[in-house]
Amino acid sequence: MTRLISPLVPTLLPTDTGSKAMELMEENKLTELPVVVDEMFVALVKEDDLIDMDDPETALQDTGLLLTYKPAIPASAHPYEALRLMTQMELDVLPIVTFEQKYIGAITGATMLKYIADGSSIEVAGGIIVLEMEARNYSLYEIARICENEDVTIMNSQVYTTPEGTMEVTIKTNRTALEAVVSSLERHDYRIKEVFGDQKNMEDVMGKYNLLMNYLNM
Repeated sequence: MTRLISPLVPTLLPTDTGSKAMELMEENKLTELPVVVDEMFVALVKEDDLIDMDDPETALQDTGLLLTYKPAIPASAHPYEALRLMTQMELDVLPIVTFEQKYIGAITGATMLKYIADGSSIEVAGGIIVLEMEARNYSLYEIARICENEDVTIMNSQVYTTPEGTMEVTIKTNRTALEAVVSSLERHDYRIKEVFGDQKNMEDVMGKYNLLMNYLNM
């Protein structure tokens, strides 16, 4: 978790004013900032609350803003837990603390996005296949086996459940030429929703796929 700490998150003191907090948020393009005293996490101050202050020159400790809003995550937690909290609470900044509430640093939306991008193998050359299926038919092991039989390695996968209850499985592969593996997936009754790879190969694949679908629907 500590590897996700951003060096660009300044901290506030309880004696800082609302206007100073707003200035720091604007300078660093953040919507929250942590309040820290003697290395201990005190609270997280939100931009919206500062905007609602009657007098922005009032010290934070005299506003009541330091009493209740204290979202933070233990340093031992997994980054996915941080992602869940930031999404649910709509946070741009999430403090990282020890069990004793000692402030270690903070994650930002930008550092979390980089973590997701790095873990998704986005910078690795390859193709993308999006499959559509019923949840009961999902087996990453089976999909990986089919790909490996065509000398294609899955670098990353993501699963999304649609409002209708079906699953969309997105797999990032190590190859852009995907004609063979797409054909193999079709033979195993997988529905191909989208394919992103070598353009010429993909046009041929989708053309053959559409012809097959037209034939089956006759």
